[in-house]
Amino acid sequence: MFHLAKGLYTNYNKKPQYSVLLLGLDNAGKTTFLENCKKQYGQIYKDFDKITPTVGQNVAVIQLLDKEHTFLKFWDIGGQKQLRRLWPSYYSQCHGIIFIIDSSDKTRLQECQETFLNMVISNNNLEDSGIPILMVANKQDREDAMEVSDIKQIFNKIAEHLDASDSRVLPISALTGEGVQDSLDWLVTRLKRNKKTRPPIYK
Repeated sequence: MFHLAKGLYTNYNKKPQYSVLLLGLDNAGKTTFLENCKKQYGQIYKDFDKITPTVGQNVAVIQLLDKEHTFLKFWDIGGQKQLRRLWPSYYSQCHGIIFIIDSSDKTRLQECQETFLNMVISNNNLEDSGIPILMVANKQDREDAMEVSDIKQIFNKIAEHLDASDSRVLPISALTGEGVQDSLDWLVTRLKRNKKTRPPIYK
């Protein structure tokens, strides 16, 4: 009887965990975004001026303040060319993707567009699973940042391969935190909406 009660208690108290990939070109601000997420949820985070380029991956788990006590497990994966070939190995297990653009770097916009397009159309795990994909236009705090409307024009050409309700472009500044919470709120809503197709892991 004790073991049965313990098992029921354990199952009842399990919390959902969703895996979220942070992708984008190197120097887009993926790690800064992750550290700002940790800051906003009261976790220990790195000083932003001490962040170095990611070689391999950074992993962090954040617990949300919703009624389910949802966990988000972030996979911050390096964006250098030689590391992008590793991205598809994560697609089948992820629940959502945040693709981060350096909106102040116009010289790499074409590379960013090609990388994002290749990511979307090269794997059925993304096209057919309803996985929400959020593109965030980072570094909007900079004077030389591109307008979000210009970035949306590029994104909309690719979004035809996705369900429009599960893809979006939002402006953020990972450095100041502006827009970070809004982007997480949008993503979490879609993660939960898609849980029948891609159920969370319960911990």
